[in-house]
Amino acid sequence: QVQLVESGGGLVQPGGSLRLSCAASGSIFTFNVMGWYRQAPGKQRELVARVTTDGSTNYADSVKGRFTAFRDNGKNTVALQMNSLKPEDTAVYYCHGYHLSYGNYWGQGTQVTVSS
Repeated sequence: QVQLVESGGGLVQPGGSLRLSCAASGSIFTFNVMGWYRQAPGKQRELVARVTTDGSTNYADSVKGRFTAFRDNGKNTVALQMNSLKPEDTAVYYCHGYHLSYGNYWGQGTQVTVSS
């Protein structure tokens, strides 16, 4: 059974940095797309960043220039480096993987809180 396991969330002050990591366990395939979504209280889940196997990336406008997504295809991992964090970045962040044949997979979520 494939699982996505996240780590690295926590509490950080505005302007600070955090790095989230996600690893796929039990996987016998490489995800076509891996990335991160987030959901703030009372809001819908939204895309933060995603990376394809060839390295193409997409970012939400709100995080461009501040967040960077990295992936290692061989290890089926994806990371999210978050800099210049703002209070509005506070949310539960979910790792996501998509495969053309096997569909969507989600991590359990990790809380990121940006507050002074």
